[in-house]
Order: sequence, then structure tokens, then C-alpha cells
Amino acid sequence: MRPRIHPESRLVAFRDRAANALFLNRSTAASTQTIEWEDGNTYPLIDVDISSASHPFYTGTSRVVDTAGRVERFERRYGRAATARP
Repeated sequence: MRPRIHPESRLVAFRDRAANALFLNRSTAASTQTIEWEDGNTYPLIDVDISSASHPFYTGTSRVVDTAGRVERFERRYGRAATARP
């Protein structure tokens, strides 16, 4: 690797907000938030929406998507589409 062209890689804590799980991993991502880890060190903290702790593929759970409710809510909000004129 060429020197001084790559971003700094360091330990960063990732918090899965859906599963309330913490992961410590190497990353180049920056954050203004910090967290004190179990070892007593302070690491940058990045909140993520989905990780392996909450993703349905890894957890084996599936979610029911209410597509009919979404369509009805859209039609109620914006009305039905105008019919084509001959």
C-alpha cells in the first residue's frame, strides 16, 4: 500500500438500534459520538438501523409486510388515479 493515501482504520463501536446490540469492529467511518467499551477504552459510536443481530436473513424471522394497507393509505391520501379516456 502506498503511504499517506489511505484513510485511518481504527476500532469503532457500532450500535444496532433495532436489536440494541453493540459490535466493536475496525472501520474508517467517523463519528462525533463516543461510548465507553467494556475494556474501559472510549471508542467512536455509530448507530445503524440493521445489522446481523436484527436482519431477518440472519435471525431466521420474517416480517409481514402490509402492502394492502399501504395501497389503501396511498389512495386515501392522494385519491385514485384518473381513468384513461378513449
